[in-house]
Amino acid sequence: MISFAALFLSVILLQLSTGGVGPLDALSGFALGFTTEQIGLLGSAHFVGFFMGCWLAPRMMGNVGHSRAFAAFTATGAIGLLAHMLVIDPYAWAVMRIASGFCVAGCYTIIEAWLQAKLTNETRGRAMGIYRVTDMGASLAAQLIIGILEPASYVSYNLLALVCCATLIPLTLTRVSQPETPDAPRLRPMLAIQRSPLAAAGVVVAALSSASFRMVGPVYGTGVGLAAGQIAYFLAAFVLGGALAQYPTGWLADKFDRRWVLIWLSIAAIISCALTSLIATDDILVIFVLAGFFGFTTFPIYSVATAHAHDFADSHERVELSAALMFFYAIGAIAAPYVASTLMEQFGPPALFVMIAAGHAVLVVFGLFRMRVRDSAPRKTNYVYAPRTTFVIGRLLSRSRDPK
Repeated sequence: MISFAALFLSVILLQLSTGGVGPLDALSGFALGFTTEQIGLLGSAHFVGFFMGCWLAPRMMGNVGHSRAFAAFTATGAIGLLAHMLVIDPYAWAVMRIASGFCVAGCYTIIEAWLQAKLTNETRGRAMGIYRVTDMGASLAAQLIIGILEPASYVSYNLLALVCCATLIPLTLTRVSQPETPDAPRLRPMLAIQRSPLAAAGVVVAALSSASFRMVGPVYGTGVGLAAGQIAYFLAAFVLGGALAQYPTGWLADKFDRRWVLIWLSIAAIISCALTSLIATDDILVIFVLAGFFGFTTFPIYSVATAHAHDFADSHERVELSAALMFFYAIGAIAAPYVASTLMEQFGPPALFVMIAAGHAVLVVFGLFRMRVRDSAPRKTNYVYAPRTTFVIGRLLSRSRDPK
C-alpha cells in the first residue's frame, strides 16, 4: 500500500485543482456578466476535453511513456487555468475548459493504468478501496475550497494552477517502475444497448443529474441567494450525500432486482427535485439537506446501471462494456450543462431540477417497460461503486464483478 502512496497523492492534488475549476468558473462567469447559457457551455466543454483525453491518453503513453505523458497532460491543465484571467471571454474560456477536461482524463488514465499494472489479487481489494475513498474525499474537499477562492481573480486561478503543477511531483518521483502501456479498448457503443438498453439509459440520466448539477449548480445557488462560501457547502453536501448512498444502495442492488432499485432511486430523485424546486426557504440548513438528499438519490444510479449491464455480459466483454457505458455517460455529460443552463436562462433557476426530474421520469417509465420485455438476469455480478473517471477503470473493476 505504501508503494501506491504517490499515485493516491497525485489523485488528491488533481482533484483539488481540476475539481475546483468548474464551480469557480461558474461563480466567476456570473461575476463577469456571462449569461447562464454561456456558463453552461463551459461545463459542456469540460466533458468534450474529457472524452478526447480518454482516447488519446493510451496513445500518448505508448509514444512517450507514462511520466512524460502525465507531465504533458498536467501542463495542458495548468495552462488552461492560468489563461483564464488573460482573456475574459466565455468562448475562450470554453477552449480552456476543454484543456482542463483533457488534463483530467489523461492524468486519471495514467494513474489507473499504473494501478492496474501493479495490483495483485492480494492487494486489489484494499488498494481499490483506498482509491475510491481518496477520490471521493478529494472531490468533497475540492467543492469546499470554492468558499475561500475569490471569483474572477487571477490569484484564485493561479492557486489552482499551482496545485495542478504539484500533481507532477509525487508521480514523477515515485520509485515504482512504469508499467506497460495498456491498449485502448474498442469503442462499441451498441454493446451497451445490446446487453441492457435500461443500463445505457441509466448512465445518460446519471450524467444528466451529476454533470448539470456540478457545473451549473453554483448558478442555481447564486440565483437562490447563497453566498460563495455557502455554495461550497451546497456542492459538498451533494458529494457527501452520494458517498453515503453507496453502501445501502449496494446492499439493495445485491439483494433485490436491480431494475427496481433503479426505478425507486429515480422516483426518490424526482421527489428530491420537486422539494428543491418548490420549497422557497432562506434556511441554509434545509437547502444543504435537500442537496444531500439529491446526491443520495442520484449519485448511485451510474453504479447500479453498470452493475445491471454486467449481469448480462460475459467476462471477456467487461472492459469494452465499461467503455461503452462511459461513452453514453460522456454524451449525456456534454449535453446536460448546456441544456440545463439554457432552460435556466429562459425559466429561472428551478428549471435545473425540473429538467433532471423529467429525465428520471423517463427512466422510470422505460424501466417499467423493460421489466415487461425481459426477465431479470439469472445470476448477478457483484455490485461495485464505479468511479466515472476513465475507460481504464473498467479493467480495474473487471475482476471485482465476478458473478456470485
